[in-house]
Amino acid sequence: MTLRPLLAGGDRRSQARSTDVLARVHADNALVAELVALVGDDDWLVSMRALDLLEKLAHTHPSWIAPHKRVFIGAAADSDKWEVRLQVVRALPLFEWAGADERRVLKILQRDVAHPQTFVRAWALDSLATFASRKPRLKPVVRRHLRLFDRSGSKALAARARHIRERL
Repeated sequence: MTLRPLLAGGDRRSQARSTDVLARVHADNALVAELVALVGDDDWLVSMRALDLLEKLAHTHPSWIAPHKRVFIGAAADSDKWEVRLQVVRALPLFEWAGADERRVLKILQRDVAHPQTFVRAWALDSLATFASRKPRLKPVVRRHLRLFDRSGSKALAARARHIRERL
């Protein structure tokens, strides 16, 4: 059985059978390639769930995902679905980037820090702050957005700003 049927169905709040897929990939990491291919699926829910699993795997098995990391800066990064963009911005700081790929990563994060969806904005700034800890030239950009988050009127954004300041 392929992984796709396990990730299909339900609605945007459902994980379908993502837990089963994760168990299968842990048992056979060669399935990572199939999961990466599913990011380009026509069903955006399948794509989002595949990205979610890749991000989870990047935390526990970064060497499995690193060869495929560009999937996070491809078409998914420009999705019109905030849930997909959320998975992208959360995954980007989990990898080392250089050259044109790094420029693309930073462009994505700086764009999405102004995304209309609060979760995407919060995680984009969190990820940008992670990069700023390694690249001090980004700190002024992060500080500017922290001030904007504080003035946003959103308790969630203000809380994220406090969390980021504590880390910096």
